Amino acid sequence: MLSDLALILLAYLLGTVSFGLILARLKGGVDLRGQGSGSIGATNVARAMGKRAGIIALVGDCAKGLVAVLLAQAWGSSVWIIAAVATAAVLGHLFPWYAGFRGGKGVATALGVFIPTLPLPLLGAVIGFIAVVLVWRYVSAGSILA
Repeated sequence: MLSDLALILLAYLLGTVSFGLILARLKGGVDLRGQGSGSIGATNVARAMGKRAGIIALVGDCAKGLVAVLLAQAWGSSVWIIAAVATAAVLGHLFPWYAGFRGGKGVATALGVFIPTLPLPLLGAVIGFIAVVLVWRYVSAGSILA
């Protein structure tokens, strides 16, 4: 029981790692909250610092959700604990304690969570996301659809 709670807490803490903020700091202190949507997520990183930085933030934010779930699966956790770990990782991205509980939108971290848990439905969501972004050029609308 205690190890399950520790795993859930670890997933939350992993989720709080903001690759957007790390990249902004490395790039000389770009203020993500003062640009674009004000979010610390990958889409706003791309707006504020360019596509390459946005892709790096996307991969990093996706990886933390993926790693959290893979750790829970490797630990041999029940599906309920895996679901709690996945939720904790996404909540960590949405509500990082060190940033006043104001994080990103959670889309990339949720993508990472869904890769090992729901790969086939995820494929449909990704296709829908790409279609919306290609047709209407709105990442947010594609994210909502996915």
